[in-house]
Amino acid sequence: MSKKRTTRDPNVRVKTAKRRSNSSTRWLERQLNDPYVSKAQREGYRGRAAFKLVEIDEKLDLLKKNMLVVDLGAAPGGWCQVAAKKGCKVVGLDILEMDPLPDIDTIQMDFMDDDAPEKLIEMMKGEKADIVMSDMAPNTTGHRNTDHLRIMALVELAYYFAKDVLKPGGVFLAKVRQGGTQNDLLAEIKKDFTSIKHIKPPASRKESSETYLIAQGFRG
Repeated sequence: MSKKRTTRDPNVRVKTAKRRSNSSTRWLERQLNDPYVSKAQREGYRGRAAFKLVEIDEKLDLLKKNMLVVDLGAAPGGWCQVAAKKGCKVVGLDILEMDPLPDIDTIQMDFMDDDAPEKLIEMMKGEKADIVMSDMAPNTTGHRNTDHLRIMALVELAYYFAKDVLKPGGVFLAKVRQGGTQNDLLAEIKKDFTSIKHIKPPASRKESSETYLIAQGFRG
């Protein structure tokens, strides 16, 4: 008598618990089935987001030894780890608390505070930055236009900070929404940098509306 052959679904399914919402269950299920999550655990990164920077760097070769990198929206620290692994000196800031990382100078502070830029410049110890990178994102409201305006306000603040601290030839990298950077801001960035690209790295989830602006060759 022949046995009935079956195929096993490789995806992990999570049952909804009494005190867990459906959205929380979907998030947990997605985490358990995400290859980038397990890869981050294997390689010692603080979260899957580290691979977004890894993939951008593989494409554009941005990070080099002894560069000074400023990481805005640094928590939990994955991007800091990627830059440090390439031999960069890293200064990071986030509104959220972040566990210390070896040889990386971080501070818990809201970048929108008036004195945040001055504090970061103080942490840079008189040096100009080679790269200012921002993975900052505001809390979402669910209203697409409002969320777009909020993230672009952060991008604009990060950009004006970058203009103040970058050395000639430097790079500005920032998370934006699909559809790219707003026309007025993009026109201004084009005046200050020799090359502008928008990239959605493979590690960025398909359902996410995020993409990344990379401005290279700061004119100073």
